[in-house]
Amino acid sequence: MAYTINKTDGTVVATITDGTVDNSTSLQLFGKSFSGFGEGLNENLVKLLENTASTSAPTAPLKGQLWMDTNTNQIKVYDGTSFKPTGGAKAQASEPTSASAGDLWIDTDDDQVYVYTGSAFLLVGPVYTSGQTLSGWKIETLASSGGNKVVSSMYAGNTRVAILSKETFTPSVTQTGFASIKAGLTLNSTLGAVFEGTNTQAAHIDVSGTSNTSATLIAGGNFLRADAPDSTTGALTVDADGGVIIGDSQELTITVDSNDVTVAQTSQDKDLKFTVNDGGVTKTPLQLTGADGGVDIVGDVTVTGNLTVSGEFDKSGSVINLVDDAFIKLNTGNSEADSGLIIETGDTDDARFFYDVSENHFTAGQGGTYSQVIRLADAVADGNASKEKVLKTTAAGLLTVTNVSLAAVGSDITSSTSTSSTSVPTTGQVAKSLKLWGGSTISDDSSNSIAGNRYVETSAPTSGQGSNGDLWFVREA
Repeated sequence: MAYTINKTDGTVVATITDGTVDNSTSLQLFGKSFSGFGEGLNENLVKLLENTASTSAPTAPLKGQLWMDTNTNQIKVYDGTSFKPTGGAKAQASEPTSASAGDLWIDTDDDQVYVYTGSAFLLVGPVYTSGQTLSGWKIETLASSGGNKVVSSMYAGNTRVAILSKETFTPSVTQTGFASIKAGLTLNSTLGAVFEGTNTQAAHIDVSGTSNTSATLIAGGNFLRADAPDSTTGALTVDADGGVIIGDSQELTITVDSNDVTVAQTSQDKDLKFTVNDGGVTKTPLQLTGADGGVDIVGDVTVTGNLTVSGEFDKSGSVINLVDDAFIKLNTGNSEADSGLIIETGDTDDARFFYDVSENHFTAGQGGTYSQVIRLADAVADGNASKEKVLKTTAAGLLTVTNVSLAAVGSDITSSTSTSSTSVPTTGQVAKSLKLWGGSTISDDSSNSIAGNRYVETSAPTSGQGSNGDLWFVREA
């Protein structure tokens, strides 16, 4: 009668006829009345006892079968496909093949442990290889006066680069490069360690250095301070129309509006002063006065362009105004109007010298009474033809008038030696005097014994001319 051999789950392993042996598994299965079954049975027991210890896996294994792999000295179990380690990790230099999820592998080259996820080996630790030495984060406990502090230390090549702490403390045991540890991340001071990259915010900047490492890596000492006076060797650009605000009360602003620039003194009734150093003395040549909106200028002013004054020009003091220009033009750009000079006097109406546009001539006067200023062109030589005009002589020295009226006409010119008379002689008297011999003495008061008059003529006297005793000298015509 044949034997039917079943697994634990009831499935049939083999059916063995009488007197035969079945080798479809790693064990020998004997049929009824098989001769010599004792040796084979005992060998089966030995194999089971040693878990088929061998350098090679058992042939025809059953799922759940154990095998002692003498290559790695590991107990392995057959999962229906391959033998898998039953416990511990597989220690070898290369990644194991035919791994199952949860299998461990110790990389004997790098001294690192991996776990198989079902698709790949994932590093469990450490994160560094044996050749790299301690690198990465390490949780440590440091002693301090306030008790032990748990920190995370960052290592690189077995050197501690930084310590991450939740509180500030001073280690009671010396930690190289870490005299004190701050809440947050503290860098090793002996390494010159720095943060490299982009930072969006920082509570503090080390300003001890001024040497830039590149065009984009700027030393802390090259940043402008907001809490203390500072300077820059570069240009300062404010790329905003809001501009610049200066003063503890924001008194001075420089702003831009529609490309127009405004410099403003914002404090009420306060001045905007522009000062210079003149030989070591501070002077204010220009001041914009807040109280009245005026402009005060001290010193010489040079205007190379046009100067337009819409209000009054007021020059106080006794200093004479000097103008180097040959001409001064008044009323330019306006319609015709009387223009000139006004000189202040004690009268109600000051003295004036101006051009009268209605009369087309210069006029002068004082106290509201003005008359034409006579030009040479306005004077005439012929007073008869142009009456009520100012007279002038011709190029030949001639002057023509209708008549001349003289007041206080004097007596006839006589031979008297008296020179005290200021009476104006008549025309006839002047003509008569021209005939008198100059220097002659006339016997008009019986005090002179020389009788008669002396005449000088170009022609001889006619009958009836002269008197007894007269002398008549005829000269060449």
